[in-house]
Amino acid sequence: MRAPLQQIETSGELPQTADAVVIGGGIVGVFAAYYLARRGLKVALVEKGRIGAEQSSRNWGWCRQQNRDARELPMATRSLDLWERFAAETSEDTGFRRCGLLYLSNDEAELAGWARWCDFARTAGVTTHMLDGTEASERGQATGRTWKGGVFSPTDGTADPSRAAPAVAHAILKLGGSVHQNCAARGIETEGGRLSGVVTENGTIRTKLAVLAGGAWASSFCHQFGFRFPQASIRSSILSVSPGTEGLPDALHTARISATRRGDGGYTLAISGRGRVDVTQQQLRFSSQFLPMFMKRWRSLAPGGLQGVRSGHETLQRWRLDRPTPMERMRILDPAPDQATIRLTHARALELLPALRQTRISAAWAGYIDSTPDGVPAIGEIDTVPGFFLAAGFSGHGFGIGPGAGHLVADLVTGSEPIVDATSYNPRRFDASAWGKVADF
Repeated sequence: MRAPLQQIETSGELPQTADAVVIGGGIVGVFAAYYLARRGLKVALVEKGRIGAEQSSRNWGWCRQQNRDARELPMATRSLDLWERFAAETSEDTGFRRCGLLYLSNDEAELAGWARWCDFARTAGVTTHMLDGTEASERGQATGRTWKGGVFSPTDGTADPSRAAPAVAHAILKLGGSVHQNCAARGIETEGGRLSGVVTENGTIRTKLAVLAGGAWASSFCHQFGFRFPQASIRSSILSVSPGTEGLPDALHTARISATRRGDGGYTLAISGRGRVDVTQQQLRFSSQFLPMFMKRWRSLAPGGLQGVRSGHETLQRWRLDRPTPMERMRILDPAPDQATIRLTHARALELLPALRQTRISAAWAGYIDSTPDGVPAIGEIDTVPGFFLAAGFSGHGFGIGPGAGHLVADLVTGSEPIVDATSYNPRRFDASAWGKVADF
């Protein structure tokens, strides 16, 4: 079964012109379009499949500052405020709430790392609490275990992946923007060296501004006009269980298992960082740039299969703008979950949280988490095509920082003061090596 997702009805006929076009209807794309529309721009959002149907509905739903890399922390902090402000501005329900996140551990090295991060976070004004053994065991009493320590981040929270992106798309429509599902962007047109249009399967939209928020498809799209964007995807498998338990933390992380309460009262269960590498031509092309990332995280990864090749999202193929593209043959990336991981995840969850034995598995799914060589997203204008902006490579962090990323994109597109310093997100930074720069968390 696919990850749960709210279905929405969107716009019909494609506009001939727009002030800005956003390519991709994941959480970053919809928030970018929303903030552009709020500034009075005529915005068209095009999505090859359904709004939020790929990684934006397949993640845990965590919206956190805790353990963020220093380059992402300012955006994470602003995003929490923007999640709340969005609900107040629109009356749309993304399921966001500041429930707090609980981290528990019996590993001294892990606890020491968390303590170092907490010391850093306090200098950035982030509220977070290191827990001693007694405090951790009390907050983690649902596990029936004693813990050496932990962290509680009271101002962090979760949103509902099944309805967040659709809720933002509704808000775009109410602002007068247009949202087009089952409408793949095939490429771009230029005039005098600048962007002049976005070519879709349903026609061309004349525009001088566009944003590529294409998730795992972004690098292959950039390849069409000669921009080198190193990107690789990991297949992550997750499951959810039915409602029927009380007394569990809303959001819990341990090294062996993580659990998040869903909007329906059930729980999403996952093993942090675990994934399969489905080797593709694109991964081989950028393999040397991803070596630092692999060296840091190889223990969590295992060889995959040919799903990535069959999906087509990391193709090196050049496609024609007047013919169907791989995106039209694969409207929604819906890879098969790794059944061994699903079984292990469920077994670990039942062992750690006995109350979950009252539940049943309601769904299991997988998704492709797209990453950059340093684990930090690329956000900025592509210098070889003025007017064309990239927002991709969120490395598993995009859902939580989606509002801040979308706001930053709108700032850059309109020439406004950026909500955060955008220097660390410059797409051209990949011209240099990622050694010593891979995100810590």
